[in-house]
Amino acid sequence: SPSPPSSPSLPPSLSPPGCGELVWLGEPESHRKADSISGKYGVWMQDPEPVPLYGPEMTWRLDAVGSAVRQLFGYEDLKQLSRGFPSKVLLLPESVESTGAVVYRGSLYYQRRKSRTLLRYDLRTESVAARRELPHAGFHGQYPYSWGGYTDIDLAVDETGLWAIYSTSKAKGAIVLSRLDPDSLEVLHSWETSVRKQSVANAFVICGTLYTVASYTMPNTTVNYSYSTESGHGRALSIPFLNRYRYNSMIDYNPARRQLFSWDNYHMVTYDVRLGTV
Repeated sequence: SPSPPSSPSLPPSLSPPGCGELVWLGEPESHRKADSISGKYGVWMQDPEPVPLYGPEMTWRLDAVGSAVRQLFGYEDLKQLSRGFPSKVLLLPESVESTGAVVYRGSLYYQRRKSRTLLRYDLRTESVAARRELPHAGFHGQYPYSWGGYTDIDLAVDETGLWAIYSTSKAKGAIVLSRLDPDSLEVLHSWETSVRKQSVANAFVICGTLYTVASYTMPNTTVNYSYSTESGHGRALSIPFLNRYRYNSMIDYNPARRQLFSWDNYHMVTYDVRLGTV
């Protein structure tokens, strides 16, 4: 099949050679502030490998406060997001749990409320294209990040594909990182880390390496741990990370833009990322 269009930075096929370890994060840039209590925390993203119908600038947003989160807002670009004018509003067939959703290759991937079921919602057909339980995953408050929010299952995208960050009773609350098949949601491979999920504020994946953030409220916190799926080893880090608005409920990496997308106390913010070789 033809390769999907990409953002101007690097086509997906070329980005892994430019991969490296995270060495620096820029200051947060706010693009929009949510205007009601339902937007205190949420998730927003662009598709790093878009497929026709929606281009690389299309920006998606879910306000995650509430018991029946089903509205997905689409904006043509960051400027339209900042002005607050969605060009698309989709009503998802089943409610979303928390802030772990991602958009990848034309689908929204999310966890169904109060379950360990993952859904792939095709944005073109506006229908569920796949569903699968994430085996043994804790859900609805068993192994959330330190801020709570039922963040037991956090989906992530990097240069190499789709991931789930979660824990199980067998792992005793330590973060498990699983690579998922983006079509079927099947687990392809899993790694168990030594860091407890509830001891960190959030996590994201860059170039096959998991990174965790120490605090969601401290203005000056750090990216404090990394786990390489290539080597199977974890190590302590201390890369400065700024929670400017002091309540960070979502952090995800966008490999096409080489940025982190984050939701910090009503604010949708991005951080520039610098990768280096160690």
